[in-house]
Amino acid sequence: MLDAALKTQMQAYLGRITQPIELVASLDDGAKSRELEELLREVAGMSDRVTYVRRDDDARRPSFAINRVGTGIGVRFAGLPMGHEFTSFVLALLQVGGHPSRESAETIERVQALEGDFRFETFFSLSCQNCPDVVQALNLMSVLNPRIRHVAIDGALFQQEVEARGVLAVPAVFLNGEPFAQGRMTLDQILARLDTGAEAREAEKLKGKAAFDMLVVGGGPAGAAAAIYAARKGIRTGIVAERFGGQVLDTMGIENFVSVSHTEGPKLAAALEQHVRDYAVDVMNLQTAVRLTPAPVPGGLAEVELANGAVLRARSVVLSTGARWRQMNVPGEAEYRNKGVAYCPHCDGPLFKGKRVAVIGGGNSGVEAAIDLAGIVAHVTLIEFDGKLRADAVLQNKLRSLPNVAIVTSGQTTEVHGDGARVVGLSYQDRTTGETRRVELDGIFVQIGLVPNTEWLKGAIGLSQRGEIEVDARGQTSAIGVFAAGDATTVPYKQIVIAMGEGSKAALSAFDYLIRNEPVDLAAAA
Repeated sequence: MLDAALKTQMQAYLGRITQPIELVASLDDGAKSRELEELLREVAGMSDRVTYVRRDDDARRPSFAINRVGTGIGVRFAGLPMGHEFTSFVLALLQVGGHPSRESAETIERVQALEGDFRFETFFSLSCQNCPDVVQALNLMSVLNPRIRHVAIDGALFQQEVEARGVLAVPAVFLNGEPFAQGRMTLDQILARLDTGAEAREAEKLKGKAAFDMLVVGGGPAGAAAAIYAARKGIRTGIVAERFGGQVLDTMGIENFVSVSHTEGPKLAAALEQHVRDYAVDVMNLQTAVRLTPAPVPGGLAEVELANGAVLRARSVVLSTGARWRQMNVPGEAEYRNKGVAYCPHCDGPLFKGKRVAVIGGGNSGVEAAIDLAGIVAHVTLIEFDGKLRADAVLQNKLRSLPNVAIVTSGQTTEVHGDGARVVGLSYQDRTTGETRRVELDGIFVQIGLVPNTEWLKGAIGLSQRGEIEVDARGQTSAIGVFAAGDATTVPYKQIVIAMGEGSKAALSAFDYLIRNEPVDLAAAA
């Protein structure tokens, strides 16, 4: 089941287990059950602290529990935890086996202090790069607090349950049988949902912070680079991010990051955060900026207000708020988001196995999505607004070679149709003839580009007609002491490597501004 390299790594990991654990399987006669049993027996044979037993005591088959012997501590997987979830499996073995978590003592205490009974279920797909964070966070919570239980369920393997519970996007989390959350979430985000007083406590902590020399807003590649360059100058640096890593977290394969032939978004995002934390940077994650008040004079303090009411002050600001998926903005799209309307084919594609779907957008991302989905679903209809596809020729050639793909050009999507619970089709207008046509399908994957996260900056700094932050060659915005970088700016070519370079440049420009402008105490001057 495991190759030689994985076996060697697994044996090393299992050597860290301090408490005996038991792998308890519930199986049927299917091929996946046989694969799972082979995996569990193989793992059990690598350590004398791990035993395997088959009990067939769970309704979901194949599934298995990882239990700490003689205690109520354990987690459960329904399915075969390979692909992106193999790491979740290894971490669960370690944590149930007594190996300590790397989470902060404060976070661990918050989990242990939760009162009540929490029964979590997470539906994932093995190709979803966003799912492991959720699975691993809830697994850890169930290890730390005996009143929390968690089962991670492979949606592609338990499609009848997926259909019955209306799961059309992953990760999908249920709490005590009711929908709890959809999409990527960190442990801190989950805790914030459960611990209602957390936001107020965090706001009070932030309000007491002294002014920064440089405050970076946004934790993607541009923001991380800016924070690192600022911290290396020895100045007081802070970074506030809605989610550290930004849109990189939603990126599957990265093969054009110079010097790294291949990596994945979540892996790169984790490396970015670790690099930032290697320096004396005040990282304020899970915080949304809602208002910018630039300094009135050079050397004065700018203010950034957060959604929780806290206000951060800084002598200079680097804006790197990135972008998000552009939406079609047609009737039915919002109503059926996560009910058939999706934006991540890698994450949600397996949930549409054997069904009919559409991809909106004929650029590289849209054509790549259609190619990937064609290997899973029954049929793909790709709809492009322009009169021709805009993707690279090699991708177009591949797409046209697939027998279960239909290509529509000069097509403008006009409406998403649903039955109240899920998508059943869409309508589009043929821009050449004016005729409106309807396509019956089960899912729609939107791949039509990005929109900058800059609405909160209107009136504070200059924005282009597209909403991008206008910057000069040095990353300077129209406001005193405010610089910007990355996908939120007018700099062309939205690429990770370009964002990193622009973030570094913006930080260097902001530092140059700081050394040329002495601090101004406006209160004293008044």
